Amino acid sequence: METKEYIESGILELYVYGLLNESENDEVTAMAFKHSEVKEEIVSIEKAIINLSSSFSPFISHSQFEKIKAQLELKHSKVVTMKSRSNTSTYIGWAASVALLIGIGFQYSKLNDSKEEIETTKKEKEYLQKTVVVLETKNKETETVLNVIRDETNTVIALGGQAVAPTAKAKIYWNKQTQVVYVDASGLPEPPEGKEYQIWSLKLQPQLTPTSIGMLSNFTANRSRIFAVEKTGDAEAFGITLEPTGGSASPTMEQLYTLGKV
Repeated sequence: METKEYIESGILELYVYGLLNESENDEVTAMAFKHSEVKEEIVSIEKAIINLSSSFSPFISHSQFEKIKAQLELKHSKVVTMKSRSNTSTYIGWAASVALLIGIGFQYSKLNDSKEEIETTKKEKEYLQKTVVVLETKNKETETVLNVIRDETNTVIALGGQAVAPTAKAKIYWNKQTQVVYVDASGLPEPPEGKEYQIWSLKLQPQLTPTSIGMLSNFTANRSRIFAVEKTGDAEAFGITLEPTGGSASPTMEQLYTLGKV
C-alpha cells in the first residue's frame, strides 16, 4: 500500500484515538519510523485534538484540562520520538474522550439555552397579548368618550357644586330622542371607601320627584370618568349624591354633590 493510501485509509485516526490492537499499533509505529509523511500526519492529528480541547476548555475543570494539555504539549514541544504506543494512546485517548464529552456538554448547554429562549419568548408573547387587550380597551373607552362629546344631538347639562362640595362639578350628556344618558364625572372627588355616587333624574313640577338612573361604580378604574347610566325621557334636572355602596331608595340631600337644570 502506498504511503498516501495508508494515510487516507483512516487507520492513523484510530491509532491516535487508541482504538487499535497491539499488532496494529506496532504496524503504524513501524510505518511512522519508515515514512516521515506518516509520522507528520500522526503529529498533525494529535495537535488537532489539543487545539480542539483548548477551544472548549471552559466546559471542563481547569486542573483537569491543564493536566491533559501539558502531557500532550510536552509530547510535541520540539522533537517527536515514536516510542511505545501505550502512554501515547492513553494520553491521546483521554484527549479524544474529553473532546467528545465537551462536545456533548456544549450541545446540552445549547439545548438548555434554547429552552430558556423559548420560555422567554412565550412570556414576552403573553405580556404583549395582555398589553394589546389593555390598549384595545383604552381605545374603545376613548372612542366612546369622543362619540359622546361630538354627538351634536346630545343636550349638555352642567351640574354645579353644592354645599357639601362647592368645588365639585359634572356634566350630563342627554340625547332626548334616544333617551341615552352619559355622565362626565371627571370633576367629582374620589369617593371614600364604602361609598358610591348615585345619579338622579329629577322632576321639579308639580313637586320634586327624584328617580335613580344608576350608580357610578368602579369609579377609580374608569380612567375617562365617562359613565353610561339608565335612560330617561322626562328629566327637568339632574343631581348626583354620595350614597352607600349599592345606592339608596331616595337621595340623601345632605350628600348632594352636584345639581343642574335642563
